[in-house]
Amino acid sequence: MNDEIKKKVTEMLDQLRVHLQNDGGDLELVKIEDWNVFLKLKGACGCCPHAQMTLKNGIEAILREQIDEKITVERAS
Repeated sequence: MNDEIKKKVTEMLDQLRVHLQNDGGDLELVKIEDWNVFLKLKGACGCCPHAQMTLKNGIEAILREQIDEKITVERAS
């Protein structure tokens, strides 16, 4: 993933954070390796039973649709 794509991913994550913050949670970008984006969910999102669904069906789906279909999102510990 080049620097331009990484910048787009970071900007999109900043926009998505607002929705998590509205529910008492947040996210932290831990790292980007190749096309893998590693995120840490915090606050209410960190212990939510739907956290994996939020990552895959929410954040990953949006990043793939808006930026590049090769992107995968993984939960960092």
